[in-house]
Amino acid sequence: MILYNVTINIHESVHDQWMIWMQHKHIHDVLATGKFSSARMVKVLVEEEMGGTTYSIQYTTDSKETLQKYYDEDAPRLREEGLQLFGDKMLAFRTELELISEFFQTN
Repeated sequence: MILYNVTINIHESVHDQWMIWMQHKHIHDVLATGKFSSARMVKVLVEEEMGGTTYSIQYTTDSKETLQKYYDEDAPRLREEGLQLFGDKMLAFRTELELISEFFQTN
C-alpha cells in the first residue's frame, strides 16, 4: 500500500474558503480519478513560524504504478485549480510513503 501525503500550509486570509474547497470538492475530485481507495485529512498541531495552519491529506493507493498514473493523467489539472484559487497563500509539498505494517489495539 502506498500513501500519497500532501502537506499544505494555508494562510489565515483564505483558510475558511480553502477548507470548504478541500472537504467538499478537491479531495472528492482526487478520489474520483479512481486511483485512490481512501483519503484522510489531519491538522498538524505544531505552530509554524511563518504562520498559517498546516494540514496533511493522505491518499491511499495500491501501488507506485497507480500513483504514477495519477501524476501523469490527473495531477497537473487538479493542482492547477488550487493554484488558481489560492496562489501563494497555499504552500504544498508532497511525500510518497510505503506502508510496512499496521497495528491496532486489541482488548
